[in-house]
Amino acid sequence: MPKRNDYISWDEYFMGIAILSSNRSKDPNTQVGACIVNEHNKIMSVGYNGLPIGCDDDDFPWERTGDDFDTKYPYVCHAELNAILNNNCGSLAGCKIYVALFPCNECAKAIIQSGIKEVIYISDKYANTTSVRASKRMFDASGVLYKKLKLEHEELVIDFREENI
Repeated sequence: MPKRNDYISWDEYFMGIAILSSNRSKDPNTQVGACIVNEHNKIMSVGYNGLPIGCDDDDFPWERTGDDFDTKYPYVCHAELNAILNNNCGSLAGCKIYVALFPCNECAKAIIQSGIKEVIYISDKYANTTSVRASKRMFDASGVLYKKLKLEHEELVIDFREENI
């Protein structure tokens, strides 16, 4: 019997893990996940956008507009930063990070500083913002590669029903 030929690529697999991780986010508007992988296709860490450990997400704002102090922005850790901080496996030097949304400038700094060498993303919908333009400038200057993932599958379905396992 020949092997299956409809399996997903490594890139789709790791992006799928990033997207699955995003489902842990409590943010009512934007859920982002990240997956960091080493050169041997071993997962080093995952993360999603959310509040720091010890900060109860029921006690902090999730608003997008208004006085900055009363919005989510000063409090939420982005998925990329959480994945970097969640790493418990050693150096991230030379790793790739999979994230559905192109990283902001703050995450770009953490990515560069951690030694990650490649960013794989799906959406660059904020490409014209100062934040993303700054990210690309820093990535280019520091040699961090970035590429939009070319998807072979538009969706992957996770089915938890026991009879389908």
